[in-house]
Amino acid sequence: MTISRRTVVGGLSVLGTTHLVTRPTWAQTPPLVFTAIPDQDETRLVERFGAYAKYFETKLGVAVKYLPVKSYPAAVTAFTNNQVQFAWFGGFTGVQAVRAVPDSQTLAQGAEDAAFTSVMIANAATGLQPSKELPKAIAGKTFTFGARASTSGRVFPEHFIRQAFPGKSPEEIFNRVGFSGDHSRTVQLVQTGAFEVGILDSIVWKTEVKAGTVDPKLVSVIWESPPFPDYHWVARGDIDTVYGAGFTRKIQDTILGINDPALLEIFARSKFVPAKNQDYKVIEDVAKLVGLFN
Repeated sequence: MTISRRTVVGGLSVLGTTHLVTRPTWAQTPPLVFTAIPDQDETRLVERFGAYAKYFETKLGVAVKYLPVKSYPAAVTAFTNNQVQFAWFGGFTGVQAVRAVPDSQTLAQGAEDAAFTSVMIANAATGLQPSKELPKAIAGKTFTFGARASTSGRVFPEHFIRQAFPGKSPEEIFNRVGFSGDHSRTVQLVQTGAFEVGILDSIVWKTEVKAGTVDPKLVSVIWESPPFPDYHWVARGDIDTVYGAGFTRKIQDTILGINDPALLEIFARSKFVPAKNQDYKVIEDVAKLVGLFN
């Protein structure tokens, strides 16, 4: 080997070493992927969680991606199959996820999620009026829940309806029962008269009203449910084995540290607070009562 060739090879070796040293550490780590239940219009969700992906990436020091899904069960499946490592779930889907993946942890919830509510809405043509008690006059109407696995759009509402009409299922109470798929869709179905009555997440209702998509002459709230726990962030139990010891706690701290009003407004939450699996045990109990768990 000539001196000039050695010099060239040595120079390439130095360049290669320099490249490895200056390369961002997250480039050698698998992207951290998260998802969320599709409780509103998909376009709105992609915008919402795209902003959160950028925030998480900045704070966590790894590449972060948002994976949109088409349904509530798809969110749980993605979590179970390790397509995503953490997720924003509704109460029931979060319980499903924790049951499916060993050692999974509930990290946080919105301050509003510890005492969440559903609202029952009715088309103006029904003549139904606001009531403090679940109105018995809904019997015989056409009725739509939200998604089949929605905590505020199906699980707790069905529980409250069964309590109000002992011994009867929704199919025995209403003229027709539907499942809209998401809360925003529920509003539109009742507003257009496709269904006379529906039930949805109270925060989404307020968001739709604020956005101007609700015509108060056509649809209004006739009842608000008792409170129950709902949405929360859940992480798989094996995150630390891939991203390093303490990484799950780092994700939790990053969520709890969100104080940007623009980011909080995306969720319509005032802040995020710590939460744990046990906080959602009541959802598992209610799901069993309505036949969703054995």
